[in-house]
Amino acid sequence: MTPAPPMAPEKTAPASDPAPSATTLTPAGLGDLRIGQAVPPDSSWAERGAQASDVCRVLSSPDYPDAYAIVEEGKVRRISISKGSKVRLAEGIGPGATEAAVKKHFPYPATPHKYVDAPAKYLTAPDAADGTPALRFEIGSDGTVSQIHAGTMPVLGYVEACS
Repeated sequence: MTPAPPMAPEKTAPASDPAPSATTLTPAGLGDLRIGQAVPPDSSWAERGAQASDVCRVLSSPDYPDAYAIVEEGKVRRISISKGSKVRLAEGIGPGATEAAVKKHFPYPATPHKYVDAPAKYLTAPDAADGTPALRFEIGSDGTVSQIHAGTMPVLGYVEACS
């Protein structure tokens, strides 16, 4: 009787979390773009006819339609997605989601929208003011998300110098 050949050890997945999807926006960034870091040299994000000023640059990427990034002093400060974007948060929330769907996952305090009449509003992470990368949702007058911003204050919201 021949002994059975030794069994190969089972392969196990690494203990670390998998990398976020390239189409998932987080407070830390989107794809290869990271809040607080320089735009990677081989990135698809670049100025493409968007406005730029002495204060900031506005970048877009053909890989992320209906998204843009704001860069100040050489570092990404904000990434924004708007209606039409296929990018979503890990919770599945994206532009067009209802305010109720946002509040289910993100019970953030509401503040009046600066440029759109009520009932439009902002829902902003409470820790945004301390410089931590955070989320802000713009809720339009129709009660749905018009934009989601991931970034740091003060550029988390609308930036006059970049308009």
